[in-house]
Amino acid sequence: RFGREIDPDSEVTVTTGATEALFAAMIAFIDPGDEVVFFEPFYDGYVADVVMAGGIPRVVRLNPPDWSFDEDELRAVLNPRTRVLLLNTPHNPTGKVFQRAELELIASLCVEHDIIILSDEVYDRIVFDHHEHVPIALLPGMFERTLTINSTGKTFSMTGWKIGYTVGPAALNAALRSVHQFVVFATATPFQEAMAEAIEQAGARGYYQELRDGYAERRDRLRAALGDAGLPPLDCQGSYFLMADITTWGFSEDIAFCRYLTRDVGVAAIPPSAFYLDPATAPPLARFCFAKQLATIDAAAERLLSARPR
Repeated sequence: RFGREIDPDSEVTVTTGATEALFAAMIAFIDPGDEVVFFEPFYDGYVADVVMAGGIPRVVRLNPPDWSFDEDELRAVLNPRTRVLLLNTPHNPTGKVFQRAELELIASLCVEHDIIILSDEVYDRIVFDHHEHVPIALLPGMFERTLTINSTGKTFSMTGWKIGYTVGPAALNAALRSVHQFVVFATATPFQEAMAEAIEQAGARGYYQELRDGYAERRDRLRAALGDAGLPPLDCQGSYFLMADITTWGFSEDIAFCRYLTRDVGVAAIPPSAFYLDPATAPPLARFCFAKQLATIDAAAERLLSARPR
């Protein structure tokens, strides 16, 4: 998938989930005072990883409804103190899949400023419709400055086994391993064997298409349910999350909405303000997850419809 032969001994590191890979990479790549740039809203572990490593988080806003970003804003945030750009595509929580032109812009700026790219691609196999996941490491000259993080837990729905991995140049993997050795030392060998077997057989068995089709059905089922309930959903291009507009239910603040929904309706959603450096600037949305059985989605649809404001 990376357009070249990968040396498993020096260019792949198995980690205890993508979570450990993210943390170990931050400890390995940044010094106190270094800046790390990522897109907002963001997976909530990113800020903690950067801060624990002594770094300073800097964000570039993704703007609904299409979750585009301003090129000038990205250019302005990069400076001589920027050490790492943390990219997440397909993106949690928005469901955005970064387009090739966006990746080319990011890549060119990282070359210009000599920045390492840490690319979180744990949802790379869950992409819908005409959208295409493009690993940024595939772009010309980018493999040598990119460490790609992935997770068999997301791909094979075995998150409790905690088998993640990184792919990238030997130098970046060596730095990661210098931390990994003293954080977890090793990752469970039987689970590694099982996930390696799954990766070897998945393509030939048609598993990846089955995975996409199954999640597409769930996305469409939840999207229809949210629409019927008067919670207009935003587009989901990848991952297994849908964002929905909550203002039609009379809410302007996501925590209050999600608390009401959980307590009074019996449907759980996440307030996206948790994914912003300044929660007060978050748009009035809620994040719903469709990594559920269809029966669970249907039950949620009934509850949402019955609770819809008249």
